[in-house]
Amino acid sequence: MAEAQNIPVGSTTAGSIAVAAESTVATRMSAPPSFDVADFPVPHGREEEWRFTPLERLRGLHDGTAVANGNGVKVDVQAPEGVTVEAVGRDDARLGRAGTPVDRVAAQAYSAFEKASVVTVPKETVLTEPVRITVHGEGGTAFGHQVIELGAFAEAVVVIDHTGDAVLAANVDYILGDGAKLTVVSVQDWDEKAVHVAQHNALVGRDASFKSVVVTFGGDVVRLHPRVRYAGPGGEAELFGLYFTDQGQHQEHRLLVDHNVPHCKSNVVYKGALQGDDAHAVWIGDVLIEAKAEGTDTYEMNRNLVLTDGARVDSVPNLEIETGEIVGAGHASATGRFDDEQLFYLMARGIPEYEARRLVVRGFFAELVQQIGLPDIEERLIAKIEEELEAAVA
Repeated sequence: MAEAQNIPVGSTTAGSIAVAAESTVATRMSAPPSFDVADFPVPHGREEEWRFTPLERLRGLHDGTAVANGNGVKVDVQAPEGVTVEAVGRDDARLGRAGTPVDRVAAQAYSAFEKASVVTVPKETVLTEPVRITVHGEGGTAFGHQVIELGAFAEAVVVIDHTGDAVLAANVDYILGDGAKLTVVSVQDWDEKAVHVAQHNALVGRDASFKSVVVTFGGDVVRLHPRVRYAGPGGEAELFGLYFTDQGQHQEHRLLVDHNVPHCKSNVVYKGALQGDDAHAVWIGDVLIEAKAEGTDTYEMNRNLVLTDGARVDSVPNLEIETGEIVGAGHASATGRFDDEQLFYLMARGIPEYEARRLVVRGFFAELVQQIGLPDIEERLIAKIEEELEAAVA
């Protein structure tokens, strides 16, 4: 039995929306996935998949008026010995293998990039150092495609770090061979005017393990669409997310886990904090358990902490189950303010109110920061949280 949604007063929800398989449609209300931009009508904001997004702030990514220029982004890949890094053309068979674009921006990105970056970890290779990919915006518009492929029984950690100022539309593919283990940390630490729209596609092999940690702080508009499918039974996917939405920012995370084969697992935990006027966070969590996916075990959760007046959260967990032969399935969402009892407890012991609030927020995010497993990134994110809280007091 699916757990009922737990959404208290202060949050908004649109109710459950059915989600179909990758091979058919993205949602019951959208066009079929396609690599062709012409297969997607220009969105107007009334469509289900676009109704929360401020289209006027996408700088033309949604309607074809955005044009790539030479001052878009600079990509740098630092990889340990044994890892292959390639720049490939559009005809490379690995491109698009993990998933097909499900909206017009993703299709535009796929149609417009010139060279894709492919990082390959050979089979049975266990990396002791992470692969680090830096995407730095240089003020222009860019379309990109990144592929991370692990051979059978390979293990790797990949950090994709977005900084600077850019208008970027991209597709990112993760392809896991049988028994492979991949952890990806995607950090969106853009400057305040940046726009970033991306679709992340993971294809998880038999008995493979995929962990994604998405961290979003910067940017004017950030809209990410992580998607997971399974290429064989026994696969596991963990999707973690942390976002801190500040005044005027729009941060949107739309997830789909498609349980399309038997005996696979998934766990989704996203947490966000918001502060300032017109801070807007959107989280859409779609999980589909297809009729053939017996033995599925899945759960998804979203929690939001509203720090000031004027901020808005839209949180919509969706679960569709087409077979009763499952281990478990559930979803939950909650949005609220500071727990007054927690603040009182800390302040009653001599801790000033600001310091008490800081401790509560750090504790709220602690379990997700610990999922990263890289001390330098963890320390940087904690410092970023402190910086956001300092700005609210200043």
